[in-house]
Amino acid sequence: MAETFSNRLKSAWNAFMNRDPPNYKDLGMSYSYRPDRLRVMSGNEKTIITAIYNKMAMDCSAIEIIHAKLDENDRYVSPMPSGLNTCLTLSANKDQTARAFRQDVVMSMFDEGCVAVVPIDTITDRRDPDAYDIYSMRVGKIIQWYPDYVRVRVYNDWRGCTEDITLPKSKVAIIENPLYAVMNEPNSVVQRLKRKLSLLDAADEQSTSGRLDMIIQLPYVIKTEARRAEANKRRQEIEEQLNNSKYGIAYADGTERIIQLNRPVENNLMSQIEYLTNMVYSQLGITQEIMNGTADEKTMQNYYSRSIEPIISAIVEEMRRKFLTEKARSEHVSIVFFRDPFKLIPVSAIADIADKFTRNEILSSNEIRQVIGRKPVDDPKADELRNKNLNAGNGQDFANTSQNKEELTLSEKSAG
Repeated sequence: MAETFSNRLKSAWNAFMNRDPPNYKDLGMSYSYRPDRLRVMSGNEKTIITAIYNKMAMDCSAIEIIHAKLDENDRYVSPMPSGLNTCLTLSANKDQTARAFRQDVVMSMFDEGCVAVVPIDTITDRRDPDAYDIYSMRVGKIIQWYPDYVRVRVYNDWRGCTEDITLPKSKVAIIENPLYAVMNEPNSVVQRLKRKLSLLDAADEQSTSGRLDMIIQLPYVIKTEARRAEANKRRQEIEEQLNNSKYGIAYADGTERIIQLNRPVENNLMSQIEYLTNMVYSQLGITQEIMNGTADEKTMQNYYSRSIEPIISAIVEEMRRKFLTEKARSEHVSIVFFRDPFKLIPVSAIADIADKFTRNEILSSNEIRQVIGRKPVDDPKADELRNKNLNAGNGQDFANTSQNKEELTLSEKSAG
């Protein structure tokens, strides 16, 4: 039965026409910013460090993480129809998509050194009392450590604010930054760069605040209070001249000498910042070409192998350890990740690489399919290590090839 216009009108709602929906009377606490986002620590803003962190977090978030069913050889077969997989691939919570959540995890881990992924809404599995399915999860800040528990500051969906809760370590994915020694150690190269950048910011603020940092050598010795008062008066006169001058020009007595203080600290700072920035690039496996998007295939592969893959592996392995029971793992259920190689190299190059691997009997066709995130095919030959160009089933292909060569030779002679 077709729906009438009046019935459609009764169930319709427009965001602009219906200003006060009856169910929206009590909206809860409100903020001028996203309260569920962990705030970046002071000192990271407006620096090259933020750009590096954001670049790496975006690249990590582009890698898909899946709650998956594997075959007896631990190869990917299909995604699991679970709430956990929905969190990992579609929506982690009511405020974040799966990709935004992955980026949040990485950015928070870079900033804190260690971060918690907290299951919020869960349902116990009736078939396995130790197992539970996760329907929403949040990134939390660990504020206190205990032998078997952690105290976590995490956003409460129901109250609309962050709360401190104590949870068992066995229920929380505690992810430590694999690049902790480079990023988070007190005297690491990133922390040293932060301090130098803070000093440079302070020097810039001082130079733009109108401070001249100069000494006035007066033509008399200041030993008495009267002379000191006279000197202060002269200093104030020069300051008033500079403040009232449109172009910052003042005059001095011919017997006075003005000494402008040098600022070698700023010059040294710039060279130190340049050195430390290059060190950060080197230790994080990043180049300027990666940052501006002009890096070649080899550089990108090195960057993903050295920097991105260890981060994603740390996240996936901890989720696998905490969110999957031993029974689930024994049934070939796992959490896996796939990096799309099409984003790094052309399709033709991938085809050439796959052909070389299969032709030299390094990987089978199904193993190649696993690399690019495709499930294996049922053809038994796809699991075999064989050179398709040589291992013809009964030699017929070779015979046909020889016959074609003979026919081609005869035709060439006839044409001659």
